[in-house]
Amino acid sequence: MLEIEKLEILTESAKYDVSCSSSGSSRKNRAGGLGNGSIGGICHSFTPDGRCVSLLKILMSNECQYDCEYCPNRKSADVRRASITPDEICELTINFYKRNYIEGLFLSSAVFDTPNRTMELLLETVTKLRKVYNFNGYIHLKGIPHADETLIMKAAKTVDRMSYNIELPSEKSLKLLAPQKTKNSLILPMKNLKTAIDYEKQNKMRRRVLPAGQTTQMIIGASPESDGQILKLTEALYRNMNLRRVYYSSYIPVVKSEKLPTVGAGLLREHRLYQADWLIRYYGFDVDEICAEDENLSSEYDPKCAWALKNMQLFPVEINSAPLEMLLRVPGIGAKSAYKITEARKFAALDYDNLAKMRIVLKRAKHFITCKGKFYGADAFAKVQTALLLDGCREVSEQISMFSESSTALSALTGEI
Repeated sequence: MLEIEKLEILTESAKYDVSCSSSGSSRKNRAGGLGNGSIGGICHSFTPDGRCVSLLKILMSNECQYDCEYCPNRKSADVRRASITPDEICELTINFYKRNYIEGLFLSSAVFDTPNRTMELLLETVTKLRKVYNFNGYIHLKGIPHADETLIMKAAKTVDRMSYNIELPSEKSLKLLAPQKTKNSLILPMKNLKTAIDYEKQNKMRRRVLPAGQTTQMIIGASPESDGQILKLTEALYRNMNLRRVYYSSYIPVVKSEKLPTVGAGLLREHRLYQADWLIRYYGFDVDEICAEDENLSSEYDPKCAWALKNMQLFPVEINSAPLEMLLRVPGIGAKSAYKITEARKFAALDYDNLAKMRIVLKRAKHFITCKGKFYGADAFAKVQTALLLDGCREVSEQISMFSESSTALSALTGEI
């Protein structure tokens, strides 16, 4: 098999894992080294929808011993198979880096032998990159379920970030669709890594264990869990595991199975979950405020607008006196904008024009605020609903551009809603 064929197979097989953000590491270059994993050293490239593409994203092997129903690389799948050695991955990474194709590596693998043997080879790869090739760039490593804790901790001291992908939001679905994996095989490594990270912080040690933290991924729509159940799990992971990110991957029926839906979940549902995730992390919302446990998020309104429409008795709020916690709950005012408002109003009372200059999304916010006592929004609840619905339809239907002057596009890229 030609090397180019191997590369095509292994990079194609890796594309379904979306938990590969490359930001947040503070690893810097050393004298005589190559690469830089610090925030300034990672030069991101983005697709029009905001996804990072600056990493070499590859599997060591797609010859899997597991038979997860949803996975294109499962044991029973009729696909082309390939494997690559640690030295080949190192050479590929260094050569791509020197050509300025990439700024880092996302490395994963199917369980091609035993979990321990697979993890040993992944560890060998990242260790060689650091010590033999002197590569100081960003490395994100996918953890292998059921692998020995010693191997995991050695890897965690070598790479910048690790991810153990939960994939399915409940243990029941995991048993049905991925019987070789268990909840404990995914959660226990996360706990152990969190404990190691916390120990270094508490003892004010130089950060060696995962300087860019942990992430995970969930597949949305392959199993029957509601958005409320998914967000409950997300909230618990952020609070108990200190994860940097939870990624959501909309289920696409690329494999046939009687146990799986015949249609995909759709990108809108994935988009709504990311919006709700942002509210949990940066806006002070609890899951119960956003979505009931047995319900899905609204397809018509983003989660923040949906919450505001259910709580109209709290609005309008005066922009010059409302506390920060309340400003964060106004549709159209993002986290950065809310802080700007609280700082600016210390010096002078703000009016509608001032907010426009701050790039507040006024077509949403005007229905929920007053400026110096003046209200600029719709005079009836039904009109507010219609205005927000039309604005939401435009946001979903338009392709987001990095270079758009639209405040909607800017908010979508920054996560502000």
